[in-house]
Amino acid sequence: MELMGSTLTATYARPKTSHFLPAISTMASSYRNTQPGLAMNPSANQWRTNGYYKTGSSMPSLSSIQRENLELVRAKTMFYPSNRTALTTRYTPGDWFKSNQNNYRESESSRNSAERLRKDTIRMMQDKEQLTRRTQENTSKNIGERLSNIVFWKAELNHEIDNMVTEIATLTEVKRRLERALAETEGPLQVSQECLYHREKRMSIDLVHDGVEKDLIKEVEVIRSCQERMRRHVDRAIAQLASNRAAQHELERDMSDKVTAQRIDDRCHHLRNTSDGISYYRGIERLDPSLSLPDSWSKFTDDNILHSQSDRAASHKLRDEIEILLNATSNEMWSQFNNVNIAFTNRISETADAKNSLQAHLAKTLQEIFQTEMLIESLKKALRDKESPLKVAQTRLEERTRRPNVELCRDNPHHRLVGEVREIEDTIHKLQVRLMEAENTLQTLVKTKVTLEHDLSVKANSLFLDQERCMSMRKSFPSTPRLVGYT
Repeated sequence: MELMGSTLTATYARPKTSHFLPAISTMASSYRNTQPGLAMNPSANQWRTNGYYKTGSSMPSLSSIQRENLELVRAKTMFYPSNRTALTTRYTPGDWFKSNQNNYRESESSRNSAERLRKDTIRMMQDKEQLTRRTQENTSKNIGERLSNIVFWKAELNHEIDNMVTEIATLTEVKRRLERALAETEGPLQVSQECLYHREKRMSIDLVHDGVEKDLIKEVEVIRSCQERMRRHVDRAIAQLASNRAAQHELERDMSDKVTAQRIDDRCHHLRNTSDGISYYRGIERLDPSLSLPDSWSKFTDDNILHSQSDRAASHKLRDEIEILLNATSNEMWSQFNNVNIAFTNRISETADAKNSLQAHLAKTLQEIFQTEMLIESLKKALRDKESPLKVAQTRLEERTRRPNVELCRDNPHHRLVGEVREIEDTIHKLQVRLMEAENTLQTLVKTKVTLEHDLSVKANSLFLDQERCMSMRKSFPSTPRLVGYT
Protein backbone atom coordinates (compact mmCIF):
# COMPACT_ATOMS: atom_id res chain seq x y z
CA MET A 1 0.00 0.00 0.00
CA GLU A 2 1.33 3.41 -0.91
CA LEU A 3 2.10 5.98 1.69
CA MET A 4 -0.15 9.02 1.54
CA GLY A 5 0.34 12.47 2.88
CA SER A 6 3.35 14.62 3.24
CA THR A 7 6.89 13.52 3.73
CA LEU A 8 7.35 11.60 6.97
CA THR A 9 9.47 13.10 9.67
CA ALA A 10 10.63 11.90 13.03
CA THR A 11 7.34 13.18 14.49
CA TYR A 12 5.29 10.90 12.27
CA ALA A 13 7.69 7.99 12.53
CA ARG A 14 7.36 7.87 16.28
CA PRO A 15 3.99 6.90 17.86
CA LYS A 16 2.49 9.06 20.55
CA THR A 17 3.73 8.27 23.98
CA SER A 18 1.84 8.14 27.21
CA HIS A 19 2.83 9.83 30.41
CA PHE A 20 2.26 6.58 32.33
CA LEU A 21 3.57 3.74 30.15
CA PRO A 22 6.52 3.70 27.78
CA ALA A 23 5.89 3.40 24.09
CA ILE A 24 5.60 -0.17 22.94
CA SER A 25 7.82 0.50 20.01
CA THR A 26 10.41 1.98 22.36
CA MET A 27 10.32 -1.02 24.67
CA ALA A 28 10.32 -3.44 21.83
CA SER A 29 13.19 -1.69 20.10
CA SER A 30 15.45 -2.46 23.05
CA TYR A 31 14.92 -6.18 22.49
CA ARG A 32 13.95 -6.60 18.85
CA ASN A 33 14.86 -5.11 15.58
CA THR A 34 11.31 -4.15 14.55
CA GLN A 35 10.30 -2.47 11.32
CA PRO A 36 9.15 1.18 11.44
CA GLY A 37 5.39 1.71 11.87
CA LEU A 38 5.10 3.97 8.85
CA ALA A 39 4.90 1.16 6.32
CA MET A 40 1.33 0.57 5.16
CA ASN A 41 1.90 -2.85 3.68
CA PRO A 42 0.68 -5.93 5.54
CA SER A 43 4.21 -6.96 6.40
CA ALA A 44 4.67 -3.85 8.58
CA ASN A 45 4.32 -4.39 12.32
CA GLN A 46 3.88 -8.06 11.64
CA TRP A 47 4.06 -9.11 15.26
CA ARG A 48 1.15 -6.77 16.09
CA THR A 49 -1.00 -7.59 13.11
CA ASN A 50 -0.72 -11.33 13.66
CA GLY A 51 -1.77 -10.91 17.26
CA TYR A 52 -4.51 -8.65 16.25
CA TYR A 53 -6.03 -11.14 13.83
CA LYS A 54 -5.54 -13.96 16.27
CA THR A 55 -7.53 -11.99 18.81
CA GLY A 56 -10.20 -11.19 16.23
CA SER A 57 -10.65 -14.82 15.38
CA SER A 58 -12.02 -15.45 18.84
CA MET A 59 -14.88 -12.88 18.17
CA PRO A 60 -15.93 -13.41 14.54
CA SER A 61 -18.92 -11.07 14.52
CA LEU A 62 -17.13 -8.12 15.96
CA SER A 63 -14.15 -8.74 13.65
CA SER A 64 -16.24 -8.76 10.54
CA ILE A 65 -18.03 -5.58 11.59
CA GLN A 66 -14.77 -3.86 12.31
CA ARG A 67 -13.32 -5.03 9.01
CA GLU A 68 -16.28 -3.66 7.10
CA ASN A 69 -16.15 -0.38 8.97
CA LEU A 70 -12.43 -0.20 8.31
CA GLU A 71 -12.92 -0.79 4.62
CA LEU A 72 -15.58 1.85 4.59
CA VAL A 73 -13.38 4.29 6.32
CA ARG A 74 -10.54 3.50 3.92
CA ALA A 75 -12.85 4.02 0.96
CA LYS A 76 -14.46 7.26 2.02
CA THR A 77 -12.03 8.99 4.24
CA MET A 78 -9.09 11.05 3.06
CA PHE A 79 -5.93 9.98 4.96
CA TYR A 80 -3.80 12.63 6.60
CA PRO A 81 -0.70 11.98 8.58
CA SER A 82 -2.51 12.43 11.88
CA ASN A 83 -5.31 10.08 10.87
CA ARG A 84 -2.87 7.46 9.65
CA THR A 85 -0.86 7.62 12.87
CA ALA A 86 -3.96 7.27 14.99
CA LEU A 87 -5.07 4.26 13.04
CA THR A 88 -1.75 2.39 12.90
CA THR A 89 -0.85 2.69 16.60
CA ARG A 90 -3.93 1.16 18.02
CA TYR A 91 -3.41 -2.11 20.01
CA THR A 92 -5.71 -4.38 21.91
CA PRO A 93 -5.43 -4.85 25.69
CA GLY A 94 -4.33 -8.39 25.04
CA ASP A 95 -1.49 -7.10 22.94
CA TRP A 96 -0.67 -4.68 25.69
CA PHE A 97 -0.62 -7.37 28.38
CA LYS A 98 1.17 -9.81 26.13
CA SER A 99 3.74 -7.19 25.27
CA ASN A 100 4.25 -6.51 28.94
CA GLN A 101 4.57 -10.21 29.68
CA ASN A 102 7.01 -10.63 26.84
CA ASN A 103 8.98 -7.70 28.14
CA TYR A 104 8.94 -9.17 31.64
CA ARG A 105 10.09 -12.52 30.40
CA GLU A 106 12.73 -10.99 28.18
CA SER A 107 13.84 -8.74 31.03
CA GLU A 108 14.02 -11.70 33.37
CA SER A 109 15.83 -13.73 30.73
CA SER A 110 18.21 -10.84 30.09
CA ARG A 111 18.74 -10.37 33.81
CA ASN A 112 19.30 -14.09 34.25
CA SER A 113 21.73 -14.09 31.36
CA ALA A 114 23.41 -11.02 32.75
CA GLU A 115 23.51 -12.60 36.20
CA ARG A 116 24.90 -15.81 34.80
CA LEU A 117 27.39 -13.81 32.79
CA ARG A 118 28.28 -11.79 35.87
CA LYS A 119 28.65 -14.86 38.05
CA ASP A 120 30.56 -16.72 35.35
CA THR A 121 32.72 -13.68 34.79
CA ILE A 122 33.36 -13.25 38.52
CA ARG A 123 34.11 -16.94 38.84
CA MET A 124 36.33 -16.78 35.78
CA MET A 125 38.04 -13.69 37.16
CA GLN A 126 38.55 -15.45 40.49
CA ASP A 127 39.81 -18.58 38.73
CA LYS A 128 42.10 -16.56 36.52
CA GLU A 129 43.25 -14.57 39.51
CA GLN A 130 44.04 -17.78 41.35
CA LEU A 131 45.62 -19.21 38.21
CA THR A 132 47.66 -16.05 37.73
CA ARG A 133 48.67 -16.13 41.40
CA ARG A 134 49.56 -19.82 41.23
CA THR A 135 51.45 -19.28 37.98
CA GLN A 136 53.28 -16.34 39.50
CA GLU A 137 54.03 -18.38 42.63
CA ASN A 138 55.23 -21.28 40.52
CA THR A 139 57.34 -18.90 38.46
CA SER A 140 58.75 -17.40 41.65
CA LYS A 141 59.34 -20.92 42.94
CA ASN A 142 61.10 -21.84 39.71
CA ILE A 143 63.20 -18.69 39.91
CA GLY A 144 63.97 -19.57 43.54
CA GLU A 145 65.00 -23.07 42.51
CA ARG A 146 67.08 -21.52 39.77
CA LEU A 147 68.68 -19.25 42.37
CA SER A 148 69.36 -22.31 44.52
CA ASN A 149 71.03 -24.00 41.56
CA ILE A 150 73.05 -20.88 40.86
CA VAL A 151 74.06 -20.64 44.54
CA PHE A 152 75.03 -24.32 44.51
CA TRP A 153 77.16 -23.97 41.39
CA LYS A 154 78.60 -20.72 42.72
CA ALA A 155 79.69 -22.56 45.86
CA GLU A 156 81.21 -25.30 43.72
CA LEU A 157 82.94 -22.72 41.55
CA ASN A 158 84.20 -20.81 44.61
CA HIS A 159 85.55 -24.02 46.11
CA GLU A 160 87.22 -25.00 42.88
CA ILE A 161 88.62 -21.49 42.34
CA ASP A 162 90.08 -21.50 45.86
CA ASN A 163 91.62 -24.91 45.23
CA MET A 164 92.97 -23.78 41.88
CA VAL A 165 94.44 -20.58 43.36
CA THR A 166 96.11 -22.65 46.09
CA GLU A 167 97.39 -25.12 43.51
CA ILE A 168 98.76 -22.33 41.31
CA ALA A 169 100.55 -20.77 44.29
CA THR A 170 101.97 -24.16 45.35
CA LEU A 171 103.09 -25.05 41.84
CA THR A 172 104.63 -21.59 41.43
CA GLU A 173 106.62 -22.09 44.63
CA VAL A 174 107.74 -25.56 43.51
CA LYS A 175 108.74 -24.13 40.12
CA ARG A 176 110.70 -21.38 41.88
CA ARG A 177 112.47 -24.01 43.99
CA LEU A 178 113.24 -25.99 40.85
CA GLU A 179 114.69 -22.90 39.18
CA ARG A 180 116.81 -22.18 42.26
CA ALA A 181 118.00 -25.77 42.31
CA LEU A 182 118.82 -25.52 38.60
CA ALA A 183 120.83 -22.37 39.27
CA GLU A 184 122.65 -24.10 42.14
CA THR A 185 123.91 -26.82 39.79
CA GLU A 186 125.95 -24.29 37.83
CA GLY A 187 128.48 -24.04 40.67
CA PRO A 188 129.22 -27.79 40.91
CA LEU A 189 129.34 -28.04 37.13
CA GLN A 190 131.86 -25.22 36.94
CA VAL A 191 133.92 -26.82 39.72
CA SER A 192 133.96 -30.16 37.90
CA GLN A 193 134.95 -28.54 34.62
CA GLU A 194 137.69 -26.49 36.29
CA CYS A 195 139.02 -29.64 37.94
CA LEU A 196 139.22 -31.25 34.53
CA TYR A 197 140.96 -28.15 33.14
CA HIS A 198 143.45 -28.10 36.03
CA ARG A 199 144.19 -31.78 35.65
CA GLU A 200 145.02 -31.13 32.01
CA LYS A 201 148.09 -29.34 33.40
CA ARG A 202 149.54 -32.58 34.66
CA MET A 203 152.86 -33.48 33.03
CA SER A 204 154.42 -36.46 31.44
CA ILE A 205 153.42 -39.84 32.77
CA ASP A 206 150.92 -38.38 35.26
CA LEU A 207 148.71 -37.21 32.42
CA VAL A 208 146.71 -40.41 32.57
CA HIS A 209 143.02 -41.18 32.16
CA ASP A 210 142.70 -42.31 35.73
CA GLY A 211 139.72 -42.96 37.96
CA VAL A 212 139.54 -39.34 39.07
CA GLU A 213 139.22 -38.12 35.52
CA LYS A 214 136.60 -40.74 34.74
CA ASP A 215 134.60 -39.76 37.82
CA LEU A 216 134.94 -36.07 36.99
CA ILE A 217 133.67 -36.67 33.45
CA LYS A 218 130.84 -38.73 34.88
CA GLU A 219 130.09 -35.97 37.38
CA VAL A 220 129.83 -33.44 34.55
CA GLU A 221 127.51 -35.78 32.68
CA VAL A 222 125.39 -36.36 35.80
CA ILE A 223 125.07 -32.63 36.48
CA ARG A 224 124.19 -31.87 32.86
CA SER A 225 121.67 -34.70 32.85
CA CYS A 226 120.13 -33.31 36.03
CA GLN A 227 120.04 -29.84 34.51
CA GLU A 228 118.35 -31.14 31.38
CA ARG A 229 115.68 -32.93 33.40
CA MET A 230 115.19 -29.84 35.55
CA ARG A 231 114.79 -27.64 32.47
CA ARG A 232 112.21 -30.01 31.01
CA HIS A 233 110.26 -29.96 34.26
CA VAL A 234 110.53 -26.17 34.43
CA ASP A 235 109.03 -25.99 30.93
CA ARG A 236 106.32 -28.42 31.96
CA ALA A 237 105.62 -26.37 35.08
CA ILE A 238 105.34 -23.19 32.98
CA ALA A 239 102.92 -24.91 30.58
CA GLN A 240 100.94 -26.37 33.50
CA LEU A 241 100.74 -22.96 35.17
CA ALA A 242 99.41 -21.50 31.92
CA SER A 243 96.81 -24.28 31.73
CA ASN A 244 95.90 -23.75 35.40
CA ARG A 245 95.50 -20.01 34.89
CA ALA A 246 93.36 -20.63 31.80
CA ALA A 247 91.14 -22.97 33.82
CA GLN A 248 91.01 -20.39 36.61
CA HIS A 249 90.04 -17.72 34.07
CA GLU A 250 87.22 -19.90 32.76
CA LEU A 251 86.03 -20.56 36.32
CA GLU A 252 86.15 -16.89 37.22
CA ARG A 253 84.34 -15.91 34.03
CA ASP A 254 81.69 -18.53 34.75
CA MET A 255 81.58 -17.25 38.32
CA SER A 256 81.11 -13.68 37.08
CA ASP A 257 78.28 -14.83 34.82
CA LYS A 258 76.73 -16.70 37.74
CA VAL A 259 76.96 -13.58 39.95
CA THR A 260 75.27 -11.48 37.26
CA ALA A 261 72.60 -14.11 36.68
CA GLN A 262 72.04 -14.44 40.44
CA ARG A 263 71.65 -10.68 40.80
CA ILE A 264 69.15 -10.56 37.93
CA ASP A 265 67.22 -13.64 39.09
CA ASP A 266 67.25 -12.43 42.68
CA ARG A 267 65.73 -9.12 41.55
CA CYS A 268 63.19 -11.03 39.48
CA HIS A 269 62.46 -13.30 42.44
CA HIS A 270 61.69 -10.32 44.67
CA LEU A 271 59.54 -8.52 42.09
CA ARG A 272 55.89 -8.21 43.19
CA ASN A 273 52.81 -6.70 41.61
CA THR A 274 53.43 -3.61 43.73
CA SER A 275 57.14 -3.38 42.99
CA ASP A 276 58.68 -0.38 41.31
CA GLY A 277 60.22 -0.65 37.90
CA ILE A 278 57.76 -3.15 36.40
CA SER A 279 56.53 -2.32 32.93
CA TYR A 280 55.10 -3.72 29.73
CA TYR A 281 57.47 -5.27 27.23
CA ARG A 282 55.30 -6.21 24.29
CA GLY A 283 56.37 -9.35 22.46
CA ILE A 284 59.11 -10.20 24.97
CA GLU A 285 57.61 -13.67 25.40
CA ARG A 286 58.23 -14.34 21.71
CA LEU A 287 61.89 -13.37 22.03
CA ASP A 288 64.14 -16.31 22.93
CA PRO A 289 67.74 -15.14 23.39
CA SER A 290 68.64 -18.36 25.22
CA LEU A 291 71.99 -19.92 24.43
CA SER A 292 71.67 -22.99 26.60
CA LEU A 293 69.26 -25.42 28.20
CA PRO A 294 69.25 -26.42 31.87
CA ASP A 295 71.18 -29.59 31.07
CA SER A 296 73.74 -27.81 28.89
CA TRP A 297 73.90 -24.96 31.46
CA SER A 298 74.79 -27.27 34.33
CA LYS A 299 77.00 -29.36 32.03
CA PHE A 300 78.96 -26.24 31.04
CA THR A 301 79.84 -25.44 34.66
CA ASP A 302 80.38 -29.10 35.47
CA ASP A 303 82.75 -29.40 32.50
CA ASN A 304 84.64 -26.31 33.67
CA ILE A 305 84.97 -27.79 37.16
CA LEU A 306 85.99 -31.18 35.79
CA HIS A 307 88.54 -29.52 33.51
CA SER A 308 89.89 -27.55 36.46
CA GLN A 309 90.03 -30.68 38.59
CA SER A 310 91.85 -32.49 35.80
CA ASP A 311 94.37 -29.63 35.57
CA ARG A 312 94.78 -29.64 39.36
CA ALA A 313 95.38 -33.38 39.34
CA ALA A 314 97.97 -32.97 36.56
CA SER A 315 99.52 -30.08 38.49
CA HIS A 316 99.65 -32.12 41.70
CA LYS A 317 101.22 -35.01 39.82
CA LEU A 318 103.77 -32.64 38.29
CA ARG A 319 104.60 -31.25 41.74
CA ASP A 320 105.19 -34.76 43.03
CA GLU A 321 107.41 -35.48 40.03
CA ILE A 322 109.36 -32.28 40.66
CA GLU A 323 109.81 -33.19 44.35
CA ILE A 324 111.01 -36.65 43.36
CA LEU A 325 113.28 -35.12 40.71
CA LEU A 326 114.80 -32.65 43.19
CA ASN A 327 115.55 -35.39 45.69
CA ALA A 328 116.85 -37.74 42.97
CA THR A 329 119.11 -35.13 41.36
CA SER A 330 120.39 -34.02 44.76
CA ASN A 331 121.23 -37.60 45.71
CA GLU A 332 122.82 -38.29 42.33
CA MET A 333 124.99 -35.19 42.42
CA TRP A 334 125.96 -35.72 46.03
CA SER A 335 126.75 -39.37 45.40
CA GLN A 336 128.89 -38.55 42.40
CA PHE A 337 130.50 -35.67 44.30
CA ASN A 338 131.48 -38.07 47.08
CA ASN A 339 132.73 -40.60 44.55
CA VAL A 340 134.92 -37.95 42.93
CA ASN A 341 136.22 -36.85 46.31
CA ILE A 342 137.02 -40.44 47.24
CA ALA A 343 138.75 -40.91 43.89
CA PHE A 344 140.68 -37.69 44.49
CA THR A 345 141.67 -38.84 47.96
CA ASN A 346 142.80 -42.22 46.69
CA ARG A 347 144.67 -40.66 43.80
CA ILE A 348 146.36 -38.14 46.06
CA SER A 349 147.33 -40.95 48.39
CA GLU A 350 148.73 -42.97 45.50
CA THR A 351 150.60 -39.98 44.16
CA ALA A 352 151.98 -39.17 47.60
CA ASP A 353 153.11 -42.77 48.06
CA ALA A 354 154.71 -42.71 44.63
CA LYS A 355 156.43 -39.46 45.46
CA ASN A 356 157.70 -40.86 48.74
CA SER A 357 158.95 -43.96 46.98
CA LEU A 358 160.65 -41.83 44.36
CA GLN A 359 162.27 -39.77 47.04
CA ALA A 360 163.52 -42.92 48.75
CA HIS A 361 164.85 -44.28 45.48
CA LEU A 362 166.41 -40.95 44.69
CA ALA A 363 168.17 -40.95 48.03
CA LYS A 364 169.47 -44.43 47.44
CA THR A 365 170.45 -43.50 43.93
CA LEU A 366 172.37 -40.50 45.18
CA GLN A 367 174.06 -42.69 47.74
CA GLU A 368 174.93 -45.19 45.08
CA ILE A 369 176.20 -42.44 42.83
CA PHE A 370 178.46 -41.26 45.62
CA GLN A 371 179.77 -44.75 46.21
CA THR A 372 180.25 -45.31 42.49
CA GLU A 373 182.17 -42.11 42.25
CA MET A 374 184.30 -43.22 45.19
CA LEU A 375 184.83 -46.55 43.43
CA ILE A 376 185.90 -44.78 40.27
CA GLU A 377 188.34 -42.74 42.25
CA SER A 378 189.66 -45.92 43.86
CA LEU A 379 190.00 -47.59 40.48
CA LYS A 380 191.84 -44.63 39.08
CA LYS A 381 194.13 -44.61 42.07
CA ALA A 382 194.72 -48.35 41.68
CA LEU A 383 195.56 -47.79 38.04
CA ARG A 384 197.95 -45.07 39.00
CA ASP A 385 199.45 -47.39 41.60
CA LYS A 386 200.07 -50.08 38.95
CA GLU A 387 202.07 -47.75 36.76
CA SER A 388 205.19 -47.79 38.95
CA PRO A 389 205.42 -51.60 39.33
CA LEU A 390 204.86 -51.93 35.59
CA LYS A 391 207.59 -49.43 34.97
CA VAL A 392 209.90 -51.23 37.35
CA ALA A 393 209.28 -54.62 35.73
CA GLN A 394 209.59 -53.28 32.22
CA THR A 395 212.68 -51.32 33.16
CA ARG A 396 214.27 -54.44 34.59
CA LEU A 397 213.50 -56.36 31.46
CA GLU A 398 214.89 -53.62 29.34
CA GLU A 399 218.00 -53.37 31.47
CA ARG A 400 218.57 -57.09 31.32
CA THR A 401 218.38 -57.07 27.57
CA ARG A 402 221.61 -55.22 27.61
CA ARG A 403 223.48 -58.15 29.19
CA PRO A 404 226.31 -59.23 26.99
CA ASN A 405 226.56 -62.46 25.00
CA VAL A 406 225.79 -65.56 26.81
CA GLU A 407 224.82 -63.66 29.82
CA LEU A 408 221.70 -62.83 27.93
CA CYS A 409 220.16 -65.87 29.44
CA ARG A 410 216.48 -66.64 29.71
CA ASP A 411 216.72 -67.44 33.30
CA ASN A 412 214.17 -67.53 36.06
CA PRO A 413 214.36 -63.81 36.79
CA HIS A 414 213.72 -63.19 33.14
CA HIS A 415 210.67 -65.46 33.21
CA ARG A 416 209.55 -63.91 36.42
CA LEU A 417 209.88 -60.39 35.10
CA VAL A 418 207.96 -61.32 31.97
CA GLY A 419 205.26 -62.86 34.11
CA GLU A 420 205.25 -59.84 36.37
CA VAL A 421 204.82 -57.44 33.43
CA ARG A 422 202.03 -59.52 32.00
CA GLU A 423 200.40 -59.82 35.39
CA ILE A 424 200.53 -56.09 35.96
CA GLU A 425 199.23 -55.38 32.47
CA ASP A 426 196.40 -57.85 33.05
CA THR A 427 195.60 -56.15 36.34
CA ILE A 428 195.63 -52.74 34.68
CA HIS A 429 193.35 -54.05 31.95
CA LYS A 430 190.93 -55.46 34.46
CA LEU A 431 191.04 -52.25 36.46
CA GLN A 432 190.40 -50.26 33.29
CA VAL A 433 187.44 -52.51 32.44
CA ARG A 434 186.08 -52.06 35.92
CA LEU A 435 186.66 -48.35 35.69
CA MET A 436 184.75 -48.25 32.43
CA GLU A 437 181.96 -50.28 34.00
CA ALA A 438 181.92 -48.03 37.01
CA GLU A 439 181.76 -44.94 34.81
CA ASN A 440 178.89 -46.46 32.81
CA THR A 441 177.13 -47.35 36.01
CA LEU A 442 177.68 -43.84 37.23
CA GLN A 443 176.13 -42.45 34.08
CA THR A 444 173.18 -44.82 34.50
CA LEU A 445 172.79 -43.72 38.07
CA VAL A 446 172.93 -40.09 37.05
CA LYS A 447 170.28 -40.67 34.41
CA THR A 448 168.19 -42.51 36.96
CA LYS A 449 168.66 -39.61 39.35
CA VAL A 450 167.52 -37.18 36.68
CA THR A 451 164.54 -39.37 35.89
CA LEU A 452 163.64 -39.68 39.53
CA GLU A 453 163.98 -35.98 40.06
CA HIS A 454 161.80 -35.25 37.02
CA ASP A 455 159.25 -37.80 38.17
CA LEU A 456 159.35 -36.23 41.60
CA SER A 457 158.61 -32.84 40.09
CA VAL A 458 155.77 -34.39 38.06
CA LYS A 459 154.34 -36.01 41.16
CA ALA A 460 154.71 -32.79 43.11
CA ASN A 461 152.86 -30.95 40.33
CA SER A 462 150.13 -33.59 40.29
CA LEU A 463 149.80 -33.41 44.06
CA PHE A 464 149.59 -29.65 43.91
CA LEU A 465 146.88 -29.75 41.23
CA ASP A 466 144.83 -32.45 42.90
CA GLN A 467 145.31 -31.42 46.49
CA GLU A 468 145.62 -27.67 46.36
CA ARG A 469 143.71 -26.63 43.28
CA CYS A 470 140.95 -29.22 42.88
CA MET A 471 140.21 -30.29 46.43
CA SER A 472 140.21 -26.72 47.68
CA MET A 473 137.47 -25.85 45.16
CA ARG A 474 135.42 -28.92 45.96
CA LYS A 475 134.97 -27.80 49.54
CA SER A 476 132.32 -25.32 48.35
CA PHE A 477 129.85 -27.87 46.98
CA PRO A 478 126.20 -26.82 47.70
CA SER A 479 124.38 -28.44 50.59
CA THR A 480 121.38 -30.71 50.13
CA PRO A 481 118.79 -28.04 51.04
CA ARG A 482 120.24 -25.74 48.40
CA LEU A 483 120.24 -28.54 45.83
CA VAL A 484 116.50 -29.12 46.41
CA GLY A 485 115.69 -25.43 46.05
CA TYR A 486 115.63 -24.21 49.64
CA THR A 487 117.71 -21.20 50.56
